[in-house]
Amino acid sequence: MRNLHHHREQHLVDRIGWLRAAVLGANDGIVSTASLILGVAAASASKGDILLTGAAGLVAGAMSMAAGEYVSVSSQSDTEHADLARERKELRADPQAEHEELAQIYIQRGLDPELAHRVARELMEKDALGAHARDELGISHVSVARPIQAGLTSAATFSAGAALPLLAVAVSPPGGLIILVVVSSLLFLAALGALGARAGGAGYVRPIIRVTFWGALAMAVTAGVGLVVGKAV
Repeated sequence: MRNLHHHREQHLVDRIGWLRAAVLGANDGIVSTASLILGVAAASASKGDILLTGAAGLVAGAMSMAAGEYVSVSSQSDTEHADLARERKELRADPQAEHEELAQIYIQRGLDPELAHRVARELMEKDALGAHARDELGISHVSVARPIQAGLTSAATFSAGAALPLLAVAVSPPGGLIILVVVSSLLFLAALGALGARAGGAGYVRPIIRVTFWGALAMAVTAGVGLVVGKAV
C-alpha cells in the first residue's frame, strides 16, 4: 500500500501585500534621496548641506510614505467592509437569490448546473458570507487590505533605502561625491530589483532593468534641474 504524503504548498502570491509595499518603499527611498542629493550637489552645495538635505528628505519621505500608504490602503479596506456589509444584508434578505447568484458564477467557470448548485449550497451552509466574499467580490486573505502593515512596511523600507545614498555621501572622497552616489545608487537599485524578483519568484532581468532605468532617469533630471537653478541663483 502506497504511503500518501501530504504537503502544504507555499504560493508566492501570499506575499503580494507586503512585497509591493516593501519594494515601493525601498525603491522610493533610494531614488528620491539620491535624486535630492544630486540636485543639491549639482548646485555646488557643501557636503554638510548635502547631508542635512538628505537626512531631512529621509525623515520627510518616510513619514509621507507611511501616511500615504495607510490612507490609500484604508480606503480600500473601507470599500471592502462596505461591500461585505451589503452582501451580509442581501444574504439575510434573500438567501435563495444569493444561492442562485453564486451557482451562476460556478456555471460560468465551467461546472454543470447541478454540480454548481450543489457546490453553492454546501459552501453557503458552511460560510455563506465567506463564499460570496471570495467568489463574488474577489476578497480573500491574500488580497485583503492591511493599512497598518502597508504603512509601517513602506516607512521602514523607505528609510532603509534612503540611508544608502546618505551613507555614500558620508564616505565619499573630496570631488567624488556625485560619481559615488550615482554608481552606488544604481547598484543598490539593481540589487533591490533582484531581491524583489527573488521574493516574488519572478525572473531577474526585467525587474533589474526597470528599476535602474527609471532610477537613473530620475537622478539625471533632478541633477539637471539643480545645475540650472544653481547657476541661476
